[in-house]
Amino acid sequence: MRVKRIIQTKDEQEKSSPVDLSLMDHLLEKYKNKKGNLIPILQGTQNIYGYLPESAFYKIADVTGLKLSDMFGVATFYTQFRLHPVGKNIVKVCHGTACHVQNATAISEAIEDALEIKDGETTPDGLFTLESVACLGCCSLAPVMMIGDNTYGKLTGSNAVKILKEIKIKESN
Repeated sequence: MRVKRIIQTKDEQEKSSPVDLSLMDHLLEKYKNKKGNLIPILQGTQNIYGYLPESAFYKIADVTGLKLSDMFGVATFYTQFRLHPVGKNIVKVCHGTACHVQNATAISEAIEDALEIKDGETTPDGLFTLESVACLGCCSLAPVMMIGDNTYGKLTGSNAVKILKEIKIKESN
């Protein structure tokens, strides 16, 4: 079995980089020589682009001397970091114990059917990304989903889909 390469050579990366890496200059200058700078740099980079573009890892390494392996290790360990672009609205469906026993799986399946995507995927229009999460800390509202800063509780599959349709209508206006 072949392992898919997750990083390109520097030449490949420079040719395919769709992002303006100069947006990172201020961030890298701020943290370049500070101890414990890896996570703040990754967080700042993700704040700029909405995810961590592969080409950004090379720039961070060039400017700060941080190792690619360390950066990828941290970025893939912590769920806060994203290696791919996400939708404008991230739909987090809780699958913690309270939500699980209240049939959170039905919520996820209804959303997957309505959006025609699987967990972790983004709709072709870039409006929604679906994520299953371990806990949203709203056990008394189970089953729960969160979209942006809004929490929706006591859900059924049909009212979860209704919420998504309302967001889509609002976004199209």
